[in-house]
Amino acid sequence: MNSLKQQVRFVRVFAAGPDGGNPAPIVVDAAGMLDAQMQELASSYGHESGFVLPPPSGSDCDFEFRFWVPNHEMSMCGHATVGAVWLLEQLGRLSDDRLKIWTKSGRVEARIRRPAGQDVLVEVSQPAGHVEPLPDADQARADIVEVLGIRSDDLAPLPIQNARTSRVKTLIPMRSVSALDGLSPDFSNLEQLCVRIGSTGLYPYAISDRQRQVVDARQFPRSSGYPEDAATGIAASALSFGLLSNGLVEASERLITVRQGRAMKRPSEIRVRFNLEDGRIDGCWLSGVVQPTDCEKISI
Repeated sequence: MNSLKQQVRFVRVFAAGPDGGNPAPIVVDAAGMLDAQMQELASSYGHESGFVLPPPSGSDCDFEFRFWVPNHEMSMCGHATVGAVWLLEQLGRLSDDRLKIWTKSGRVEARIRRPAGQDVLVEVSQPAGHVEPLPDADQARADIVEVLGIRSDDLAPLPIQNARTSRVKTLIPMRSVSALDGLSPDFSNLEQLCVRIGSTGLYPYAISDRQRQVVDARQFPRSSGYPEDAATGIAASALSFGLLSNGLVEASERLITVRQGRAMKRPSEIRVRFNLEDGRIDGCWLSGVVQPTDCEKISI
């Protein structure tokens, strides 16, 4: 395991301040690694970890990416994808500014943008989102209120919804950012709740600035091996489609900003833009700042 750790590079993705963003250990040459080794590495650091491999034969992709959290493998991880592509670009491993990546959730695209006078920006595609009401909505709402330790009037007058691009997240509208920041969930019952409602995590949110399309959110995953995520690109993508379904953002390519991690003192900012094809929303692009870091700074 020690030799594998020497191959790991470390980034913070979606950072919006000191110690911000979601840390990601990345192995850029993971060919030959066993599943058990990948999981052990993720467990040793306590963070979602990304592994870059050659593409499967016949996939028409440039790379395969795999993702592990301490407890299991994930089909897709937004911040680890952004971080891995950024590292590959920094290491001179890319022959083009557009690439196709094979993941267990299917093929995703990434593109490198080089704004004048700014750092390299990586954007990763997500498919069009699906938004639906919760099963047994009244009981689910009561259970969510109990697990979050809040009153019903702490919720905004909007539906609680399950939404997904790659994984189902439960979108919970809070009345205010202060109510969002004050959440202290009952983690002992959170996993069972998520199983009952068919979700991989609770994603409470509050509108911060509707005119500027700025939203604050927190992510409490079902069973990743840690209680809260500082930045969750897949959840932010799902949230964008939930906001769209409720008329809270424009059906345009205008930037949606999802702020996360402040309650953890790890401020993060995820940028989402809808992708329009012939005037129709066909997925979205997620991006954010990537910062190199070191092992000591991301250890738990």
